[in-house]
Formats: sequence, C-alpha cells, structure tokens
Amino acid sequence: MATILWVIAAILIISGIVALVRRQVLWGIVLIVVGLLVGPGGVSLFT
Repeated sequence: MATILWVIAAILIISGIVALVRRQVLWGIVLIVVGLLVGPGGVSLFT
C-alpha cells in the first residue's frame, strides 16, 4: 500500500510542476498540495 501511495504522490507532484510550467498556477498548487497529503511521508488521507 505504501508503494502505491508513493507512486500516486509522485505523479500528482510531477503533474503539479508541469501545470505550473504551463502557467496554470492554481491547478499546479492544488496538485502539489494533494500529492504531499497523499504521500506516506505526509499526512496520508488513508490512515
């Protein structure tokens, strides 16, 4: 389960960075924050 959370978090954070580069600032920030919340190192939504 932890591996799946890491993968999801990494995808969300990378997507957020790509959105920031494309000047979609709000969407990029939301994706990065959600990625940090989902990741096992952060405040996981599933525990």
